[in-house]
Amino acid sequence: MSGKDVLAQHFEEHRPHLRAVAYRMLGSLSEAEDAVQEAWLKLSRSDASSVENLGGWLTTVVGRVCLDMLRSRTTRREDPLHDQDGQVRVPDPIVSRAEGLDPEQEMLLADSVGIALMVVLETLAPAERLAFVLHDLFAVPFDEIAPVLGRTAPTTRQLASRARRRVQGAAPAPEPDRARLREVVDAFLAASRGGDFDALVAVLAPEVVARSDGGTLRPTLVRRGAADVASQAITFARFAEAARPVLVNGTPGAVSMAEGRALSVMAFTVREGRITALDILTDPERLAYLELGLVLDD
Repeated sequence: MSGKDVLAQHFEEHRPHLRAVAYRMLGSLSEAEDAVQEAWLKLSRSDASSVENLGGWLTTVVGRVCLDMLRSRTTRREDPLHDQDGQVRVPDPIVSRAEGLDPEQEMLLADSVGIALMVVLETLAPAERLAFVLHDLFAVPFDEIAPVLGRTAPTTRQLASRARRRVQGAAPAPEPDRARLREVVDAFLAASRGGDFDALVAVLAPEVVARSDGGTLRPTLVRRGAADVASQAITFARFAEAARPVLVNGTPGAVSMAEGRALSVMAFTVREGRITALDILTDPERLAYLELGLVLDD
């Protein structure tokens, strides 16, 4: 086996971890793949024999690549995860069968990175996001993150602390009782199918926020409050009628299918038995990339 083959083999061992880092940084599965591939190109052109900790080196390389991608989005004003009004759009969901995750998905979601967390990460400045993701989610020391940002270690610590406060305030840890969460989601879908406004309001938190992301042709639609969200759910009851149970980023959600084609992915954030956030992806292009028919194929 040649030296390059050995290097490629070592890189593949780290690929799942690198995809997890890039997904949290970018909120896009396709862009995460691009970032990981860029890391491989950088590795293949480097003198790897001088690298003592390959995993750590690759993690910071992927972080740097993702940081450049985030900054480029801002410069071009073509951020694919924000609409033209600045609303945060729905990040790419990781969809799996209702009975559980496969090993690759478990790696991607190793720290319970739910859609609620991903939405908050989209609101952070690129430097804040990098400091928080690398340190809080992957335990990279601040003195290793600081050179990537061109900052001092104390400044990098402050960036992560500021991001942490925003995350803790807006995206607390998911509730662990998956069966209870499924009951809440099923109650919402049943009420939507039946057009039962009162039952919908009962399962929604008063301050619930619903986002529907239809892509470039149908910009993000945001609804707030139980009454408004319930009315919208009844209007779009066809999604509930075609819904199939799945896990979305490791928690109960639903995929609506028609004639083998995905119509939507619904992700739910539940607190104390009520839905506090509903994130719906209906963008045909992004749904096609997820290949949900293969995920749900019996």
